[in-house]
Amino acid sequence: MTKTLTLLLLALTACLARPAAAQNDRRIAEQRKAIAALEAKIAAEEAQIAQLKKGRSATEERARRLAGQIDARNQLLLETEREAALLREEIRRTDSLAGDLSTALDRNRALYRRLAQESYRNYRQHGYIGYLFSSDDFAEVARRLAALRETAALRERTLHEIAEQQSAVRDTRTRLDDRRRSLDSVTDKATTQRRRLERDAEAARREIRSMSQRERSALQRKLQQEQQLSVAISELRKLTKGNREGASFTGKTSGLNLPVVSGSVKRYKGNMAEIAGPKGAAVRSIYEGKVVEVKRNRITAKYDVFVAHGEYITSYANLGAVTVEKGAKVAKNQRIGTIGASVNVQTMEPEYKIVFGIYSPDPKETMSAAACFKGR
Repeated sequence: MTKTLTLLLLALTACLARPAAAQNDRRIAEQRKAIAALEAKIAAEEAQIAQLKKGRSATEERARRLAGQIDARNQLLLETEREAALLREEIRRTDSLAGDLSTALDRNRALYRRLAQESYRNYRQHGYIGYLFSSDDFAEVARRLAALRETAALRERTLHEIAEQQSAVRDTRTRLDDRRRSLDSVTDKATTQRRRLERDAEAARREIRSMSQRERSALQRKLQQEQQLSVAISELRKLTKGNREGASFTGKTSGLNLPVVSGSVKRYKGNMAEIAGPKGAAVRSIYEGKVVEVKRNRITAKYDVFVAHGEYITSYANLGAVTVEKGAKVAKNQRIGTIGASVNVQTMEPEYKIVFGIYSPDPKETMSAAACFKGR
């Protein structure tokens, strides 16, 4: 009974692992598509940078393009690291499954050896005919015959299970080896991308050193404009009419968590606040509500998410990844994505931040994006 239960549990584990592995395969395939698109974008941008002529008017353009190249290269590195993380998780799960299968295989082999030894010992000592005819009555003969048949059937089933488990262990080990080779390849690519990122950053810093402070400031403003929200809030207000999700939010709501986990506010501007955080930090909705729009910025390739709280709107721009869809209901502090990278034009180093905005149903009402947070 214990053996049967163990085998059933192993079979259930294997069945559950297959959908998880298939889902992980899809996620890895999606990561590879994103990586391929970024690689194509970077290659095209490199070709355009190489064609720029020397001269003062071209210096700013080269610096701007290099900043974009650094941002894209950093995004490529992040996507590559995500693929590596998915592969490591798949390796851990597959290795655990292979270990469980190997353990079950060893148990079945040991059981079969015991059955064979017991059967042979009974045969040598009594002989099957003698064993049957030494019974006290015909009922005992029937019971002993049934026991012999059951023992033979158990040996046959165990042999069949051993063959299946050997095949499962072999297939699982093969998959594990494939995943390890893929991880080695992805790790090598990440190392190459880090070197190229350092190369691009050094080239950009040389361009920046040749520019005046006024030119650097103008370039910073231009890069910031590229990160602005791509959808007009006035259009989104139409989508919030009559929304009841998060309707308890008002202009006086305060004491909420920052939308970036472990984040800090760096700069305020009108209805928006620039909120920095650590690499990979989760971005969360400050209040319950409904996602009214999810857009990908065509210039920066980052994501913008807009959440309606009643008829108020909060916006989260420059997300590296999103975990919600348009129309989804979100809870207070629910994760909606991951902080995105940008480039500090003074140092040409990647930094991680979002641009958070908050908008009243009344277009004439100006709101401070920081006023609703704890300690502000």
